[in-house]
Amino acid sequence: MIDKFGREIDYLRISVTENCNLKCIYCIDDNNILNTCNKDILNDDEIIKIATQCALLGIKKIRITGGEPLVRKNIENLIYRLSNIEGIEEIYITTNGVLLHDKLEAFKKNGLTGVNISLHSLRKDRFKELTKFDKLDEVLSAIDKALKLGLKVKINTVIVDDINKDEIIDFINLTKNKNLDLRFIELMPIGAAKKHKGTNNKEILNIIKSNFKNVKEENKIEKSGPANYIKIEGYRGKVGFISPISSCFCEDCNRIRLTSSGFLKKCLHYNYGVDLKKHLDNEIFDKDLNALIYENIYDKPEKHLFLESCDNKENKYMNQIGG
Repeated sequence: MIDKFGREIDYLRISVTENCNLKCIYCIDDNNILNTCNKDILNDDEIIKIATQCALLGIKKIRITGGEPLVRKNIENLIYRLSNIEGIEEIYITTNGVLLHDKLEAFKKNGLTGVNISLHSLRKDRFKELTKFDKLDEVLSAIDKALKLGLKVKINTVIVDDINKDEIIDFINLTKNKNLDLRFIELMPIGAAKKHKGTNNKEILNIIKSNFKNVKEENKIEKSGPANYIKIEGYRGKVGFISPISSCFCEDCNRIRLTSSGFLKKCLHYNYGVDLKKHLDNEIFDKDLNALIYENIYDKPEKHLFLESCDNKENKYMNQIGG
């Protein structure tokens, strides 16, 4: 599926819940009321119906997000059903890792390709400060188990408000003996994150280069992905940088987003798209659903305007639109 700017769109991010078992300071605040009843979210059959039509249009990779996707009941079965859609080649999940350890065997058996784990401190007291819960040990245990099972593991880290800036080297050292990717992601001004200040990835790279002598910058490793990587000599893993603010990568964007309430978003930054759940409730025919999805994929905007004033800017929180 090619959009009007010639980009191949082959990646669908599916949010399966707004709810989360953590309260990270840059994601959830007192104004963000979680949808604890989940009465308005897509059910499994609806997700499969949409994903099937997306696959027919050329979607090959699916990432399950939230909120925290592991709080959704029977998430293992949803992964199994998604992995069996013809044309889907990879299934990933983005999680905070707290509930991950005991689900990993079932996830792998049911077709999961890999996990992205959001982790913003390696210190117990600071982890609690950032997330409001003392759950660091559970996350670290899940990382080790996922690696042992042979799943692809990526750690997503946001350096925010200088709170965890002094841990940059500690995070780098995770890659010394573990075959994982550590990615620094610049804080995006969405929802509660607007109240905080992220650290520019160029600054982080300079800190790394001043602490390590043998840093090799690599060509993009991820297929159509946003990360640029470096490799430190003698380290097993890689270090990546996802820089939506300092280095817009929209010309390579290959994704669309489906919220837990069934809204197909054309871009993370904007609030426009199409309410697919409304059409499903009206018993839309498969061919018409396919055409509706096609139209919205084709009409993706050229780029985000995070640092500029613009109309149709997204005002929802990240957990509501799929992080």
